[in-house]
Amino acid sequence: MPGIDKSRPFIAVRIAVLTVSDSRELAEDRSGQTLVERIQAAGHILADRKIVKDEISDIQTVLNSWIANEEIDVVISTGGTGVTGRDVTPEAFSALYEKEIPGFGELFRMLSYEKISTSTIQSRATAGVARGTYLFALPGSPGAVKDAWDGILVHQLDYRFMPCNFVELFDRLREHEKRSKN
Repeated sequence: MPGIDKSRPFIAVRIAVLTVSDSRELAEDRSGQTLVERIQAAGHILADRKIVKDEISDIQTVLNSWIANEEIDVVISTGGTGVTGRDVTPEAFSALYEKEIPGFGELFRMLSYEKISTSTIQSRATAGVARGTYLFALPGSPGAVKDAWDGILVHQLDYRFMPCNFVELFDRLREHEKRSKN
């Protein structure tokens, strides 16, 4: 049965939060703030937080900086995952992925369907791994952020969650680099 194995220690994960928006400022960033509150309530570390415009190059500049930073394990973004012309977050993220995690978007939409029915089809939530860093792109509403965190990320970013979780894989995310050097 899946759940928390209390015999395992809690490991705090260092998480950066990125809000993608042409109009939000930090004071009005309810989705980003919802993420920050949940990250900290779970015992994780807020490693950084930024807001960027809906521009692929701006998003990737921040992502590349955070991916290169050994003090950041995970990046979670909110915003820019819809289907309009300005929604470019999935494109910015996927261009950096070494490995996509397609099940994340599928599971998010399944959970979201229970709350917003077929409207979930407009979400292009996505996840992947880039140079040893997990990247998760969520829609820009507080409800969507809550669904993704409470239904998926709070468990997968907890080393105690069994039968498996993303945290226990940190040391192995870059093993392909070691192979290519031999």
